[in-house]
Amino acid sequence: MRTWLRDPIAILADDAPNGIVVEDGMIAELVGPDGPAAPCETVFDASRHVILPGLVNTHHHFFQTLTRAHPNAINKELFPWLKSLYPIWASNLNRDNFRLAVRLALTELLMSGCTTASDHLFVFPSDMPDAVDIEAEEAAALGIRIGLTRGVINLGTQSGGIADERLMQDDDAVLADCERVLARYHDPSEGSFSTIALAPCAPFNVTKEIMAATAELAARHDCRLHTHLGETHDEDAFCLAHFGCRPLDYLEEVGWMSDRVWLAHGIHFDDGEIARIGKHGIGICHCPTSNMVLASGQCRTKELEAAGAVVGLGVDGSASNDNSNLMESVRHALMLGRLTYGAAAVTHFDALRWASEGSARCLGRSDIGRIAVGMQADLALFTLDELRFSGAGDPLAALVLCGAHAADRVMIAGAWRVVDGRPVTVDVARLRAEHGAAARQFLKAV
Repeated sequence: MRTWLRDPIAILADDAPNGIVVEDGMIAELVGPDGPAAPCETVFDASRHVILPGLVNTHHHFFQTLTRAHPNAINKELFPWLKSLYPIWASNLNRDNFRLAVRLALTELLMSGCTTASDHLFVFPSDMPDAVDIEAEEAAALGIRIGLTRGVINLGTQSGGIADERLMQDDDAVLADCERVLARYHDPSEGSFSTIALAPCAPFNVTKEIMAATAELAARHDCRLHTHLGETHDEDAFCLAHFGCRPLDYLEEVGWMSDRVWLAHGIHFDDGEIARIGKHGIGICHCPTSNMVLASGQCRTKELEAAGAVVGLGVDGSASNDNSNLMESVRHALMLGRLTYGAAAVTHFDALRWASEGSARCLGRSDIGRIAVGMQADLALFTLDELRFSGAGDPLAALVLCGAHAADRVMIAGAWRVVDGRPVTVDVARLRAEHGAAARQFLKAV
């Protein structure tokens, strides 16, 4: 069936002033003034909407929705923040509240216009060895594409790391589960709804051995690799003290310098390191909101892109960002970029590109992230009806500059997943009540 999304206010695409035609879950035609080239069975009146490619989130920690604005962690930088929260996560996280955390994070992302979400999952309490499966189930129920990761923490306080010992996992068990989830969920084909990446957490809480082992496994299975790197000066100091080198040198030592890698944050790289990152085509997930909350620093997005690196966008964890709204992060990326480079150096098109095409490339996908013929029909439609948009002259710029938060409609693979601002498969009020009750248990540690 052919569906014409007709006459939008504006659309982030070339040569589509009168909308697009969707057929069999894909973009079949960009419509000009003469209308569609062939008849369409259905027509959606998009005259109230600005159409963007579905946004792609490349870094998150879904479980952290349970500890937003936690009193123990407010007003702290990364290492003190983590040391405050690791024991709380270790004491309270279980499969039931984890499932609610995942459901809420995915729902919030979807409502903000996100159609593909990647989660950096590195906590596996004893009662949920199937944590990756839970995320896959929740994504399938919502109809959102998911970039699953199998992460790990295996360097705790007793070994010189900073993580709670209760979060540690045995290397053999981790690698066996990596093989299991790759076999079950890694679908690299066009239009895939799930992929797997291997994602040891960070230099300060995993061993060199697990980093090297996952690099070898990823090469064998042709999947991607993900970790935190270059986030804070504390991380630099940790790597120098424990490994005798800076974080990027450590990454090279464990076999991670390749174009199958994307890194979260990537703030504290010098000019030479940026050139090396670009040479290898590594992806950097810019997390502007989290970086500002934790005062971690400013990602050098322009230099990274100029060097050949891929820049994407992520909300990061909902306990450092304190929400899961990717459209809000687009605005923050623009503002932080302008503070770093100047008012003319970073545009709303840059920020939207990072959140769509750039993020898709970080995940190794060429079938999503753009509105073009042959791409998957993943679309986010926003209205300009709210007071915040009144008086706005440029519709696309207005979404970013005036601070759009919620999509009115979201389409994934040609199917509507958000209608009139609400996900079609979720009772939002019930989810809020159930998740809120679960999150209150985490405050008992205060």
